[in-house]
Amino acid sequence: MTIKEYVANKKLALTEEIKGLELKPSFIIMQVNEDEASNAYVRGKLKDAAEVGINCELKKYPLDISEEDLIAEVKKNCADPNVHGLIVQMPLPKHINEEAIKLAVDPRKDIDGFHPLSAMDPCTPKGIINFLKDEGYPILGKNAVVIGRSNIVGKPMAKLLLKESANVTVLHSKTTREDMERYIANADIIVVAIGKAGFLDNTFKYKESAVIVDVGISRIEGKLHGDAIKDLPVKFQTPVPGGVGLLTRLTLLTNLMEAYYKLTK
Repeated sequence: MTIKEYVANKKLALTEEIKGLELKPSFIIMQVNEDEASNAYVRGKLKDAAEVGINCELKKYPLDISEEDLIAEVKKNCADPNVHGLIVQMPLPKHINEEAIKLAVDPRKDIDGFHPLSAMDPCTPKGIINFLKDEGYPILGKNAVVIGRSNIVGKPMAKLLLKESANVTVLHSKTTREDMERYIANADIIVVAIGKAGFLDNTFKYKESAVIVDVGISRIEGKLHGDAIKDLPVKFQTPVPGGVGLLTRLTLLTNLMEAYYKLTK
């Protein structure tokens, strides 16, 4: 099943589930930027929510808002009993500490999964794990390689793969080419998230049974490119676009439902 088909099926099931609820799940997106990539992502979130019957409100704030005032707004929005989830869209203006804002979010309503005490796992790694499991790609005991060690994808991805009892190796900018080739050649699952277009190419060797999950995205001359070139000789490779981004957006909705049930029971 393609990722588009997988996500469409999950959203249909979610729509039916929400139809039977007396109180509709609700979340707020707080945005303090004019970043075009963020605008596109926010539009996607609003569209997804409307499709399945979730209430979603976008609140935009002036770019010169102080960190103190933004924290106060985060806390005020989280205190609303009719709000079950909250997202602070990144990036934030340079004068605002992103970590301080993430820590201001109520962990029970942190559907992005960024708070250290969040009840939810971050959307991108969680969405990838759910897809692999649902589609029958084995994880237990398999060799998993994560390329990239960011706090949003790389590190939580490695953590979730370990939770599923994979043998996990994290490769990064200080890994030698020789070591990288060796680990990739023996990998059953490769998750690449470094933002370098075409980094995984035919100069590496792969297992025919391997799965490549391409998280990276780069825009070159108006076209979107992943961290892997297309059609590598493996069993399955996620496309860019139309791949991990869809899984991330789906998981945001399922994280919201998780928060909703905990807050309303």
